[in-house]
Amino acid sequence: MATDSKKTDREEQEYAKCVWMSLQHEELTELEDAAAQIQDGEKDEGKLTQLAEKIIQHFQEHSDNRLRLARKDVSPFFAPVTCSPLENSVLWIAGCRPSSFIRLIYALCGFEPDVQGTDPCLEGIVTEDLRELSEKQLRMINELQGKTIREERRISTKFASLQEDTVDQPLAGKMKKEGHGCEKADEALDEHSGHMADVIEEADRLRMKTLKEIVNILEPVQAVEYLAAAKKMRFCVQQWGEKRDQQHKE
Repeated sequence: MATDSKKTDREEQEYAKCVWMSLQHEELTELEDAAAQIQDGEKDEGKLTQLAEKIIQHFQEHSDNRLRLARKDVSPFFAPVTCSPLENSVLWIAGCRPSSFIRLIYALCGFEPDVQGTDPCLEGIVTEDLRELSEKQLRMINELQGKTIREERRISTKFASLQEDTVDQPLAGKMKKEGHGCEKADEALDEHSGHMADVIEEADRLRMKTLKEIVNILEPVQAVEYLAAAKKMRFCVQQWGEKRDQQHKE
């Protein structure tokens, strides 16, 4: 493989995604082992806190690296070729919708009316510790959900305006004014890409903030179980997407 200095932007993005997914598998194993120990009655809150903090730190580092790569070539982040069409269809500004982090808590605790029991893929991870949130925790989570949804709407509106105002009108107008064809659109497209990367930065910041606040609200045991469930669900979606792709190819 070429050295880092010789990688193209797309190769660097693909390499970063592979490294990140490999780390996700490693972290899931750690979290599942910790969840198994919790079920066996071993609840070392110090170690569980360290594990949760490590997971959060890795997410922050990944987010920072994503932004660095997006500043160089932003378009692939909105429809990653490494994701299945199913995965891409549920993306919100190049990632997960932050409010989905909160809905997962409600589902795990049994507060989602359309969710009955525990998903089979989460067996052995979620215990009564996570299902029995205190009134104070639920109140804080409800408040966080409201703030998160308001921020999502603000960023979504900004993103929609960016698509409409930056691409449709200014780009077409600029090309008409200067009398250039499509081959002369680089300057306008570069400006648009910069704004798109700005929106990814805002969305990633909200994702990071929401996850950190969730972990702070939860007790160490609950936080580890929640992070394990979140990662397991992420891999389930990936598997569902791959399965559906295969079905449509047969």
